[in-house]
Amino acid sequence: MPHRNAPLSETGRLRLARCVVDDGWPLRRAAERFQVSPTTAKRWADRYRAQGPAGMVDRSSRPLRSPRRTPAPVERKVLHLRAKRRWGPARIAGRLGLAASTCHAVLARAGVARLAHLNRATGRPVRRYEHAAPGDLVHVDVKKLGNIPDGGGWRTRGRQQGKRNRAATAGVTRNHRRAPVIGYSYLHTAIDDHSRLAYTEILTDETRETAVAFWHRAHAWFTSCGITVRRVLTDNGAAYKSHLWRDPLATAGITIKKTRPYRPQTNGKVERFHRTLTEEWAYAKPYSSETARRAALPDWLHAYNHHRAHTALGGHPPASRVPNLTGQNI
Repeated sequence: MPHRNAPLSETGRLRLARCVVDDGWPLRRAAERFQVSPTTAKRWADRYRAQGPAGMVDRSSRPLRSPRRTPAPVERKVLHLRAKRRWGPARIAGRLGLAASTCHAVLARAGVARLAHLNRATGRPVRRYEHAAPGDLVHVDVKKLGNIPDGGGWRTRGRQQGKRNRAATAGVTRNHRRAPVIGYSYLHTAIDDHSRLAYTEILTDETRETAVAFWHRAHAWFTSCGITVRRVLTDNGAAYKSHLWRDPLATAGITIKKTRPYRPQTNGKVERFHRTLTEEWAYAKPYSSETARRAALPDWLHAYNHHRAHTALGGHPPASRVPNLTGQNI
């Protein structure tokens, strides 16, 4: 493909060559007519004589010989390590004593898929899916998150100061009782498979009673968004195997699906959402307390659902896939 400043397209080259070869124009006159150098005019005229109109196309800039290219036996070693160990270019380079860029070039020439697109256990490409409409499938999962002591935790204050803040916060009393503010919180999340619209609550545990109460609120929220939930996908945790979980969903006509054992990738959309949640909210800034971090969640969640560009949705937010959803412009 000619570059943007090229004076001649393939059609222009053919016209120039025909003026010189067929009509007998001098090279200098043809060069002036088409605003190129005589050398350029001669090149296209010579190609036309030798190859005809087919010679007017651009040729590959790849050299006929590459004496410094990585030898074939070394390339086979690189590809063998990738197939057997599923290592990246840097690790393969360390084993073979090569440059990482060399290993990357070998893998790229062979058309090897990126590790991010492969199942590490089997080496096969990950099969991705997406349901056709909102509510066809809702992923549900729980993320365990450490609480932040008053004054900041070790991530921002260092190990020593973080321990002191933790000890001081654990001793705070509320209503004359020791407050269990240090420990873990549990992020319960329900995310729609088609739109990636997410509902999250910070709760104190992951028992079946807590999980069921969360689902009732999540279901009501999806209904308020105009989404009719038809299926729910969870892992095989104890809370989701109980009758307390199954009976309300069955009564509402919702089909319950379970992930394959030891295969968290099956519930990958909510797993990926939790990663985004921790990177962009939980550890995105040095919060001074757990209360401050929790106070920031509603705004972040609204921005995620209504404004944040999602790469899987072509750069649009999840709300763009839910018809008549209010709040997109807030």
